[in-house]
Amino acid sequence: MKLIQLNATVTASNDHDAQALRERMQAAGTLLVNVMSSPGSGKTTLLSRIIRDLPAVKIGVMEADIESDVDARRMEALGARSIQVHTSGMCHMDAGMTAAAWEAMESKELELIFLENVGNLICPAEYDTGASKNIMLLSVPEGDDKPLKYPLMFQKSDALVITKTDTLPYFNFDLEKCRERVLKLNPKLRIFPVSAKTGEGMRELEQWIKACLFRASDI
Repeated sequence: MKLIQLNATVTASNDHDAQALRERMQAAGTLLVNVMSSPGSGKTTLLSRIIRDLPAVKIGVMEADIESDVDARRMEALGARSIQVHTSGMCHMDAGMTAAAWEAMESKELELIFLENVGNLICPAEYDTGASKNIMLLSVPEGDDKPLKYPLMFQKSDALVITKTDTLPYFNFDLEKCRERVLKLNPKLRIFPVSAKTGEGMRELEQWIKACLFRASDI
């Protein structure tokens, strides 16, 4: 068996655009947080909880999906400024798409914008969106072996949010084993086990987000 590894440079232009967008958003005092995960990990539920828990923070949400606007409507119903981005079949957001969404939001006064990226554990990790922080969600039902299968996602993230911890008694998920695996990939990774349903662990995650927000211009 032969193994051929290809190191493409197709993302070079995107990287340049991403850095330019990051600088623009920081200058505007807006922290962009890229939220990545597989489908069904609880991204929308988590963001809904954060919006409710942080009413004093001006929050916006970019909802990236191949089709539909269900999640964007849900965010707006909670009082957050929201915009739906249809990726026309693409499995990720890039810097150009993110910049266009930010301009379309017409909300330069927002302090915090979440980009809910397209749900999968491969493509979103490969493209810089211009976000200052990258968060990955891993739900308990998905299993603790995902760091072995999708290492790049964990390496690219600033924080790992282990969601649906209220289901730990019902699934074979070893929290300590997962922690050990991800820290080998990324020793600086912040880990937050949470349940958006019960509120367990949310305070610690929200404190971290607020700390990032207050020093956004220094990132």
